[in-house]
Amino acid sequence: MKAERPLRHLVIVLGDQLDAGSSAFDGFDARCDAVWMAEVASESTIVWSHKARTAYFLSAMRHFRDTLCDSGIRVCYRKLDDRDNLGCFQSELEAFVRKRRPNRLIVVEPGEWRVRKLLEATARRLRLPLDIRVDRHFLCSAAEFSAHARNRRQLRMEHFYRGMRRRLGILMDGDRPVGGSWNFDAENRGAFGRSGPGEIRPPRSFRPDSTTRDVISLVERRFASHPGSLAPFDWPVTREQALAALRDFIEHRLPGFGRVQDAMWMNEPYLYHSRLSAAMNLKLLDPRETIAAAEAALRAGHAPLAAVEGFIRQILGWREYVRGVYWLHMPDYLDRNALDAEAPLPDFYWTGETEMQCLRHCISQTLSLGYAHHIQRLMVTGLFALLLGVRPQEVHAWYLGMYVDAVEWVELPNTLGMSQYADGGIMASKPYVATGKYIQRMSNYCEGCTFDPAAATGPSACPFTTLYWDFLMRHDKRLRASPRMALQLRNLAKLSRRVRGEISRRADGFRVQLTVRATSPGEVAGSSRRRGGQP
Repeated sequence: MKAERPLRHLVIVLGDQLDAGSSAFDGFDARCDAVWMAEVASESTIVWSHKARTAYFLSAMRHFRDTLCDSGIRVCYRKLDDRDNLGCFQSELEAFVRKRRPNRLIVVEPGEWRVRKLLEATARRLRLPLDIRVDRHFLCSAAEFSAHARNRRQLRMEHFYRGMRRRLGILMDGDRPVGGSWNFDAENRGAFGRSGPGEIRPPRSFRPDSTTRDVISLVERRFASHPGSLAPFDWPVTREQALAALRDFIEHRLPGFGRVQDAMWMNEPYLYHSRLSAAMNLKLLDPRETIAAAEAALRAGHAPLAAVEGFIRQILGWREYVRGVYWLHMPDYLDRNALDAEAPLPDFYWTGETEMQCLRHCISQTLSLGYAHHIQRLMVTGLFALLLGVRPQEVHAWYLGMYVDAVEWVELPNTLGMSQYADGGIMASKPYVATGKYIQRMSNYCEGCTFDPAAATGPSACPFTTLYWDFLMRHDKRLRASPRMALQLRNLAKLSRRVRGEISRRADGFRVQLTVRATSPGEVAGSSRRRGGQP
């Protein structure tokens, strides 16, 4: 039997680091180095993960493994269904290292604080040097963001975004922004109107190949009780497919993206959105090439400036900014709860079974596809949890588990900070709260709904509207510190004592109905019964 070659360096590739050009491969010598990758069940159960999220990671990992092998790189790969798989990342790594005895471990900066600490502890226990290398995928390193934040009394994404555009020369005309304005946000808040969006070409679909079909079958067997469906699985799982998805978006949906990027419509999950975040977050796409493709469309006259700028702001602005916030404030950030919210997450987040049509639609879409666009997340599912007063860590766990594109560095600040205001204003200068009238204005979700978005009291009162005014009453003193809340608080002051009392009683009634819940998300997801799912 041929002896295995000794190892000099063991390059650890995590499931969201599928980039053959990453710094982990600098100095790689195929004669004496190897790559190690592992599929472990614990990564799908730390949070109760959607089947499509698990399948996406596993399929993309297996395709990346094959790409590396085809290029002559030795890959030591542990599959989830290997008979002796230990089910835990740390245990698998330790067992392999003790057997093969590499001289050094190399990894690109993990995207999650927990994983970084786990790797550092494992390396110490094994008495091996661990080389954690900078993640070149990002346009702003954690150190650069820390320097940006230093001596600033308050962080704001807009200031960071402008600095990044200046530094990188993106959408710039000399020292000035192209078009004379730094952002066109005011032009990008349009709704479709009663006529709806019309015909929009959906994102390119990718039929599962044999590797993906094997993964889908495995996930259906291994995680049968987990939420979500795999029937519509058509995500890009290779770099070639991700590039094809980018070209498809630039050609067919970018031109219409800007004005209606915040709009929603029944049974139209994608509209003009790119559906590229999952591929980017697993490093199948580079943000530079994505931004360059959008800029090229602007120069060619194919897409208007408002659409291009709005899209680039999501990548160069928000995506880089939230990563900076994550690494600047972890690990304490995870435990923040500035509004002292302690209600449990309602059961219907796992089933979609609620009379509130907007929530039923957005959650059912999420269960089916593992996808919802940013306004569905922020101003429907996230808004309701904020107004109800759900414990932010439960909301975070739901978002991290339910969306195919979710990795903690991007999901946590967006959920805990932007959506739930649990960080007290680090991510956003005010809570993003609104009545049901906002949802009615931006969608057709309210048509035919049991509830009236204009009513805060009475039998047809919309829970969003009731809970909005209740939220302002409960947090009145806290919110006075934010100048951007002044108008909303002035409107609150106009409510009579009688109306306030009716709102409080109705809001309390909602909470009583929604706090009867199963003992675990798995029990809820596996049940067809409606438990505490009303209103």
